[in-house]
Amino acid sequence: MIHIRKSDARGHANHGWLDSRFTFSFADYYDPAHIHFRTLRVMNDDRVAGGAGFPTHPHRDMEIVTYVLEGALQHRDSMGNGSVIRPGDVQYMSAGTGVTHSEFNASETETVHLYQIWMFPDHKGHKPAYGQKHFAEADKRAKLRLVISSDGREGSVKIRQDNELYATVLAPAETVKHELKPQRHAYVQVARGSVTLNGQTLETGDGAAISEEQSIELAGVQDAEVLVFDLA
Repeated sequence: MIHIRKSDARGHANHGWLDSRFTFSFADYYDPAHIHFRTLRVMNDDRVAGGAGFPTHPHRDMEIVTYVLEGALQHRDSMGNGSVIRPGDVQYMSAGTGVTHSEFNASETETVHLYQIWMFPDHKGHKPAYGQKHFAEADKRAKLRLVISSDGREGSVKIRQDNELYATVLAPAETVKHELKPQRHAYVQVARGSVTLNGQTLETGDGAAISEEQSIELAGVQDAEVLVFDLA
């Protein structure tokens, strides 16, 4: 079963400095039909204006992944980490027993476009943790590059949940295929461009929740960047 969620069906909030699209219920946006999918809790498509950002705020018992598409995001947290996240970087923060952090656009003039993703941890009460790695576009071109996993294999960022996240960059007619093990689910999010998913067209911002499928195949229609989650 493939349930497509079109980009314009997502929740939306525009605060001027922040323009966000919500795949799942978040903040003032609540949709009882879209609260989470399996262990995937938040998928926010954020655009933050130059010089703006999120002041220091707390998180607890959540696996948080940030994936930047354009621009640069400045991160600081109570664990002592400070970094700038740019396209190709995957940043991970396990909030565990509690952490505070801030996120600001690293530029005073250019917009930063990012996806922030939250996943439920395998259990509550972990010690907070942090990780960040860069994955070159060449490693994602016409292939599914593992960037997040529970065991850190293939140089991926290790998280505390039995989930995998793959990233791919596809030109027109380029294809990738992913096999799903029994009892596993998937979520596909098109970050940019256009693809077909098992023959169905997805455009920028579209997503698809997938269950009871043996495999998923993506084919580029227009130059695209796609996130593929393999979920417990």
